[in-house]
Amino acid sequence: MDSKLLGLTLAAVTAIAAAPAPAVADAEQDRQIVAALDLEFQAATKRNDAEAIDQILHDDFVLVLGDGRVVSREMLMAGARAKSIIYEQQDEDPGTQTVRVWGDTAVVTARLWVKGVGEKGAIDRRLWFSDTYVRTPKGWRYAFAQASLPLPN
Repeated sequence: MDSKLLGLTLAAVTAIAAAPAPAVADAEQDRQIVAALDLEFQAATKRNDAEAIDQILHDDFVLVLGDGRVVSREMLMAGARAKSIIYEQQDEDPGTQTVRVWGDTAVVTARLWVKGVGEKGAIDRRLWFSDTYVRTPKGWRYAFAQASLPLPN
C-alpha cells in the first residue's frame, strides 16, 4: 500500500472514530417506555399470557427470589403456559414504581401485590422487586429480576 493511500485510509478511519455517536435516546422517554413495559409485564403475568411475556423477556432472563432460588426464562414461560398460578392480583402498588435509566440499562423498583392460587395453595403477599431492562436492537427487554422475601403483614 503506498503512503498516499495509507494516509487517506488513516484519515477516513480517524474521521469515523471521531464522528459524534448517535444521540442517546431521551432519558425521560426511556423511563416512560420502561415503566409502561414493566406494567405490561405484570399484566401479562396476571393473564398467564405466555406470548406477551415472551415478547418482553430478554433471551437470557433470570429471576432471583428472596430466598436465593433462581428462576430461568424457560421456567417462567413454562409456568405461564401451564397456568401454574391463577392470579387475582399481580399488580404494582400505585405510587411505588421508580424507574432509573443509565444509557442502555434501566432498573424498575416497585412494591408488588401477588394474590392467587398456585400448586401449593393460596398466595397473598406483597414484596419489593427490582427489574432490570436492557436496550437491544429489538427495543427494551426485561433481562434480570430480584424479588424480596414476602413483606410482613
